[in-house]
Amino acid sequence: MEQLTLFDDRERTEPLAARVRPTDLKDFFGQEHLLGKGKILRQLIEKDQISSMIFWGPPGVGKTTLASIIAGQTKAEFINFSAVTSGIKEIKDVMNTAESRRRMGQRTVLFIDEIHRFNKAQQDAFLPFVEKGSITLIGATTENPSFEVNSALLSRCKVFVLKELEEKDLVKLLKYAIKSPSGFGGQRVHIAERQLTAIAAFSNGDARTALNTLEMAVLNGEISREGITVTDQGLEQCISRKSLLYDKNGEEHYNLISALHKSMRNSDPDAAVYWMSRMLEGGENPLYIARRLIRFASEDVGLADSNALQVAVSAYQACHFLGMPECDVNLTQAVIYLSMAPKSNAVYRAREACKEDMKNKKAEPVPLILRNASTKLMKELDYGKGYEYAHDTKEKLTHMQCMPDSLKDRTYYFPTDQGEEKQVKQRLETIKEWKKRDTSPDSL
Repeated sequence: MEQLTLFDDRERTEPLAARVRPTDLKDFFGQEHLLGKGKILRQLIEKDQISSMIFWGPPGVGKTTLASIIAGQTKAEFINFSAVTSGIKEIKDVMNTAESRRRMGQRTVLFIDEIHRFNKAQQDAFLPFVEKGSITLIGATTENPSFEVNSALLSRCKVFVLKELEEKDLVKLLKYAIKSPSGFGGQRVHIAERQLTAIAAFSNGDARTALNTLEMAVLNGEISREGITVTDQGLEQCISRKSLLYDKNGEEHYNLISALHKSMRNSDPDAAVYWMSRMLEGGENPLYIARRLIRFASEDVGLADSNALQVAVSAYQACHFLGMPECDVNLTQAVIYLSMAPKSNAVYRAREACKEDMKNKKAEPVPLILRNASTKLMKELDYGKGYEYAHDTKEKLTHMQCMPDSLKDRTYYFPTDQGEEKQVKQRLETIKEWKKRDTSPDSL
């Protein structure tokens, strides 16, 4: 058997992610909401009309890559600055150089990676130079700039939010890395589509993780005369996943989320935890599961336990902050809570019944009694005439009709006797009885 080497044509010591980093927008994958045809950021880059901006997004979504693309296309002096290794002295030196260039009619674009690591004093040092136009500042951060960037500096920057890369974009990126001369283009790498999908699923929207995983899989592939073949066994070791065949867009994806949803609805915490774990082990994005739990909390629990929605939203936030594998226990807690919560679909049925009326009945105008009379003309047209302010009454109730005439007696919400919703039902019945009477009791 002929021995091949990954370095047969030239020594490559850089990681794959660095070697295939694009220098042009045509090779950039993802962020279509910012870089699609006609989108503002794409136009700014292509026209070299960059203004001060902040790139905010999770790791591996292209913040530094966009900065490098700008560096390759701008006619300005481009300076790459690190918030980790630089202090006030370095900042002042760079600013003074930029100010000298400005006086000579030259622009300076300053890129600061991890700008959130700068303290207030360091960030303040940039402010006067941004205001004078000595520099065009581009900052990259994984933290919310509302909390980590000084408000004065933030107000002078446009914030662009970069999202986790979609699985399809990651697959495209991996294929590009395999074919690119700067990647594995000369290595004759053989890798199946489902294996690429497995790597993309494991990466959870992080391009750097995807490329590093691909590089590891290729380095551990089987070498033959035909090239390098990535095996399932080798890939499993790289991504620590037993199941490589879980397709997040295929039938099994929908089967598993259906099983999770119906197990929680049936108050079976053991089955619910099992199906959730199957999804996580298959590489499912934990944020997807958390979003489904939020939907479940309102659709299947509703007002029977109002805390259910808070628990589900908290689980989503925990997944966002921690990521896998640490957030698995947060999801498990939420799944068990929702499984054991009392169940009511009254909120869901109310919305569905109202949607049907939206489709089948005409859109009624808002009754005059409910309109705000914010101008003299509106008052003359009887806007707000007869409006009764509930807080002015002892019972905090009025007999005012809030529905359009054609829907005067329509009911959408039918509360159940489950959990806390039983109290809601009793109060609603008391309110309706009061409104049927001409006079009100002293209190409910």
